[in-house]
Amino acid sequence: MKKIVLGSVTAFILLIVLSTIGSIIEEIDAGEIVVIQRLSGELKVYTQPGYEFQWFGKVTHYKRSNQFEFFLPKRATDIDNSIEVKWNDGGTAHISGSVRYDLPTNRNQMIEIHKKFGSQRAVEDQLIETNVQKAVTMSGPLMTSKESYAEKKNDLIFYLEDQASKGVYKTKQVEVKETDQLTNAEKLVTRVQIQNDEHGVTARQEISPLVDLGIRLYNISINKIQYDGRVEEQIATQQKAMMQVQTAIAKAKEAEQRALTIAKEGEADAAKAKWDQEVIKARTVTEAESRRAVALLDVETAELQKRKNILEGEGEAAKKRAAMLANGALEQKLEAWVKVQEYWANAFSNYSGSLTPLYVGGGSGNGGSNAGTQFMELMMMKSARDLNLDFTPNKSSK
Repeated sequence: MKKIVLGSVTAFILLIVLSTIGSIIEEIDAGEIVVIQRLSGELKVYTQPGYEFQWFGKVTHYKRSNQFEFFLPKRATDIDNSIEVKWNDGGTAHISGSVRYDLPTNRNQMIEIHKKFGSQRAVEDQLIETNVQKAVTMSGPLMTSKESYAEKKNDLIFYLEDQASKGVYKTKQVEVKETDQLTNAEKLVTRVQIQNDEHGVTARQEISPLVDLGIRLYNISINKIQYDGRVEEQIATQQKAMMQVQTAIAKAKEAEQRALTIAKEGEADAAKAKWDQEVIKARTVTEAESRRAVALLDVETAELQKRKNILEGEGEAAKKRAAMLANGALEQKLEAWVKVQEYWANAFSNYSGSLTPLYVGGGSGNGGSNAGTQFMELMMMKSARDLNLDFTPNKSSK
């Protein structure tokens, strides 16, 4: 009986231990920060994974890192969690996106967060969302609807993350002159400018509570900006006009480039034609110079030939003079004597008259044949005398 009672007590105790084990020991996951409030009210913060005794205390689990989303509803039944923004030009839109945040591992900061908010959901609803909304609200006036749609979209992301993490900017309104991109006319517009402090650092209207609590906000992204109908129409009209302007500018530049190309091609053609003429001119000059050189060479050749002929003539004349001086020009004289004899002999042979008178008075004369012989001898002697020929035999040769 005693054994039965002891067994029953042991079983009861074991049942109680098993039923309350979850209130005694708590598991801490690697991706969590756990805050345990003991029965005494003391708060304990655990950041290392493993098991810890909670001794029936209150346990609150926080994710070390989590993502807060503010999305537009995809279906009619979905909750609209987007954030409304108003731009500098009065247009409105709803921004949809997400941001990541990390909770601190510092014990004091984590206890402060737990005391103020008490849960992860409360941290997101009352702290993360509030700061993101404030950042979106204060970023809208820094640009127009069109700028948020195009040229300043990256700036919008920076403004959101910077103001949500560190605090909203201190700003002021200023009037500035801007050139309208469509009309190219100057206009006066009101702009919101971020102010700097005396050290040139961006001035803050207030410091974000995330800074003191050690919560790190980062990797903010915008997946959609839903503009209201009027702004959408205005942006579409501006985009169409800008496209037309850009197209016109592109066509103008294309025409300008085409004109430059044509001008350059014309210059190239003119230069080519000029150089073609220069080539023809150079060829003509070269040919003329070649002909001139040939002519000069011909003249020099003729001059040399002339000098040659003169020298040859002078040589021949000198030779003949020397020969004539040597033999008294006997050959020339004999040639002339022979020709003279031929001349009068031919003339004499054709003479049909009588060589002697028909009637001779006084003593007897010579016969006709003797007269002819005498005539020939006389003519020969006369020719020899005229040519200074001496047919007398040289005594020294005897």
